[in-house]
Amino acid sequence: MTEGKIPEHVALIMDGNGRWAKKRNLPRVMGHRAGIKTVRRVIEASLELGVKYLTLYTFSTENWKRPKKEVNALMSLLREYLIKELKQFNKEEVRLLAIGQLERLPQSVKEALDRAIDKTKDNSRLTLTLALSYGGRNEIVQASKKIAEDIKINKIRPNQINEELFSKYLYTHKIPDPDLLIRTSNELRLSNFLLWQISYTELYFCHKLWPDFTERDFKRIVEDYKKRERRFGNI
Repeated sequence: MTEGKIPEHVALIMDGNGRWAKKRNLPRVMGHRAGIKTVRRVIEASLELGVKYLTLYTFSTENWKRPKKEVNALMSLLREYLIKELKQFNKEEVRLLAIGQLERLPQSVKEALDRAIDKTKDNSRLTLTLALSYGGRNEIVQASKKIAEDIKINKIRPNQINEELFSKYLYTHKIPDPDLLIRTSNELRLSNFLLWQISYTELYFCHKLWPDFTERDFKRIVEDYKKRERRFGNI
C-alpha cells in the first residue's frame, strides 16, 4: 500500500445489477442476488483496510417506481440479507444503521431492520449504513421542515441556522461526511445520493457492473484516493 490516509468513510452507489443479469439472460432479481455477494466482499475489504464507515445506496425513493414484482423481490432479498448477516455483523463488530424514509418499508422488512440495528448497536469496528427509500433532495426538504418546526416552537432562532446546525437535522447526523464516493457501472452521475454530504467528497467512477466489482477493485480505488490531495478550498 502507498503512503496516504485511508478514507474514514466510503459511500457506494451500487449500480448495474439489472444490466449484469440482462447480459446473462437472467431475471433482474438474479442480478440483485449476485450484488449481495459483492456487498459482503466490500465489507470484508473495508474491515481489512480499516475503513470506519461504509454507506451503501441500497434503495432510492425513485426505485419505488419500478415494477411491483421487482420491488417485492428487492424487499424480500433485503429482509433475507438482514436476517442472514446479523450473526456475521456481530462476529466482525459491524454496527448497522439505516437512513431514508424507513416508514415506507414493508412491516416485515422494518422489523428485521430494527432488530439488526438494535442487536449491533454496541459494535464499533465498522458502521455500515444502508440508504433505504432514500433521496438526497427529500432529506434536505425534511431537514428544512424540522428546522421550521423548531423555530415555530422557539427551540432555535433563525440567526442560529448555519451549516453545522443544518447538518444535525439530516439523516446522517450520527456519521461523518464521506471522504470517498464510488459509483459502479460507468454511470457519471450522483442520482440524488447524499447531495449535502458530498460537497468535498472525492469521486471515483468505475466501469464494472456492481456484481463484478471485487475486493481488489475496492482496494485499488482506495489506493487511488490515498494519492489525491484534498485541499477543501485552501491552497
